Amino acid sequence: MKALIQRVSSGSVIVENKTVGSIQKGLVVLLGVTHSDSEKDIDFIINKIVNLRIFGNEENDNFEKSVKEIDGGILIISQFTLYADMKKGRRPSFVNSAKSEFAEEIYNKFIEKIKEENLLIQTGIFGAKMQVKIINEGPVTLILSSD
Repeated sequence: MKALIQRVSSGSVIVENKTVGSIQKGLVVLLGVTHSDSEKDIDFIINKIVNLRIFGNEENDNFEKSVKEIDGGILIISQFTLYADMKKGRRPSFVNSAKSEFAEEIYNKFIEKIKEENLLIQTGIFGAKMQVKIINEGPVTLILSSD
C-alpha cells in the first residue's frame, strides 16, 4: 500500500461537477493498493497517517503536532496510479496496481478503520473520474509505503 500525504489548509474533491468531500486544515491522502495488501498494511498506514507529526504550533512551523492533535480533517482519494511502473516505454504500466474489485474492498476497509480514529474523514468516490483541489501548506508532501 502506498499513500501520498499532503499537508493542506484546505482540500476538496469534485465528481460530475458536485463536491463529494472537503476539509479545511488537515491532510489529503492519495491511496494506492497493490495485489498483496492486507489488514496489516491498512493498520500500518492508518497509524502513520494519524500520528505523523507534520504540523506546527502557533509560534512556528516545526513538525510538532499530528493531524489528530490539531483536530484536522483527512480527505482520502483512491489513486491506482501510485503503483505505475515507468521504467520501459512512454506509457505507464499498472501491473503492480491491484485489480479494481480487490482494491475497492481494501479501500473500503481502510475508510472504515480510519473512521474509528474519530477525525473528520472525507473521501472521493472509488473508481470515479475526480477533480482534486488542494492548497498544499508548506508545501509538505510525503510518500509512505507499507511494502
